[in-house]
Order: sequence, then structure tokens, then C-alpha cells
Amino acid sequence: MTSDDAIRAASQRLIRAQETGEPCAPVRDLIGTDDLDAAYAVQMGVVEGRLAAGATVVGRKIGATSKAVQDQLGVDQPDFGYLLHDMDVSHGGPISMAGLLQPRVEAEVAFVLSHDVDPGDPEDITLEAVREAVEVALPALEIVDSRIAGWDIGFTDTVADCASSGLYVVGADARPLSELEPRDVDMTLAINGEVRSSGNGAACLGDPLEALRWLAVQAARFGDPLRKGHLVLSGALGPFVPFAPGDEVLATISGFAPLRATFTD
Repeated sequence: MTSDDAIRAASQRLIRAQETGEPCAPVRDLIGTDDLDAAYAVQMGVVEGRLAAGATVVGRKIGATSKAVQDQLGVDQPDFGYLLHDMDVSHGGPISMAGLLQPRVEAEVAFVLSHDVDPGDPEDITLEAVREAVEVALPALEIVDSRIAGWDIGFTDTVADCASSGLYVVGADARPLSELEPRDVDMTLAINGEVRSSGNGAACLGDPLEALRWLAVQAARFGDPLRKGHLVLSGALGPFVPFAPGDEVLATISGFAPLRATFTD
């Protein structure tokens, strides 16, 4: 069992990396490679530090849902992290890359929840239950990032590092599920007009709604269920790609208006 001292040390290592802008060594030397409870405890230590500084929780993100991203990260299962209000850069203007260390961008489907997903027993959370909890679906870009040098991560590293989260952009083209089937969407992601990534809804655990169901089960098991009004980024529909200041990113997800973002230093 990982000690509380090791969990605190891992959290502090990641916090220092974010504060200094200098990527750090992996944390698996402190928490091991298979203690997921410890990895999520480290994540909570990081999140609680940001909450204490004034951030608020607005939702969750699911990571490593597609085989392409799992292969890129060297992991074999999904994970989740928290979305905080200061990660939202959906303002329409150029997005500053200040504070990002090693960013990559991916396109995905996001959901806004109309009610809590908290049935008491996590095993009662079905695909139909999460479908009914979705108010609308939205197109999204996630700017993933790693505090760990060179993206040298194992699964516990990325979990501890808030599921390698950075920023996110959500489009305004909201669609109820009566108008769109998430598993059937197709996606292309272009940078400066060049298509760099492509995929579809089925690449996200077979269905972005299945990813949402998986998250709802995990959130309930960890004692912090999904809540009404939460935004959920359901996971990449294709590989993530690097980008640089001055780049324009365009995500085209069928059923939604294209989503565009530009980046500056």
C-alpha cells in the first residue's frame, strides 16, 4: 500500500511542475505502477490545491478511450480527471499557450448533464440511464498536457497527473441526442488546413455514451457522482497531435458545426 507521505510527495511534484513550467520526473517511483487508488489520491491532492486557490469543478474528462490514444500513451485502459472552470478557453479569441508545458490537441464529443447520475449502486448505471441524463451533446477540443517530462508516462502517472489534462474548448452548436447518435459521428482534425487526425464515435470505447457510462460508474465508486450541469469530455475520437503558437486548429465532427481555435504564445 502506498504511504500517505508518498502520495503527498507525488502531488507536490506535479504541482511544482505546473507552477514552474518545468516538466518533472514520473511519479511512479513514489506510487508504483498498479496502485490506482494511490494514483487517484495524488490527482485529488493536485485538484484540491487548485480548488483552494479558487478554482471550481465544472465537470469531468475521460482519457485514453481510443485505441489510437492508448497506443500513443502506452496504456491499455481509460482514466478520468476533473474539469475546472479555469480550464475552459471557449471564448472564441486566440488562446494563450502560457502555462502549457507539452500540449497536444484532440477532438471529441462533450455532454452536458440534465440531472445527477447517482442511483446508489454503481452497478445500476446503464447505457440507457446515462443517455437519459444527457441534456445536449457538443463538439469539443481538448488540449491535453503532461507535467511529466517527455510524456514518459505509465498509467499511474497519467492518472495522477489529472488524466493529462490542460485546457478545453467547447462549441456552441448543442444537439439533443434525438438529433445525433454519438457513436455514428465522423471526425477530422486539421492544423493550418492540413488534416492531422481522423476517427469516429465508435473509436471512443465503442460509443461516447459507453464512455460516459464507464465514467459514471467510476465516479460513483469513488464517492463523487456526476452531477446536474456537469460538462463531460467523453474522450478522443482519433489520435492527438502536437501544435504550436500561431496554429489554427479546425475540428469537423459530423452533425455539428465545425469548431475552430487559434493559439498564441
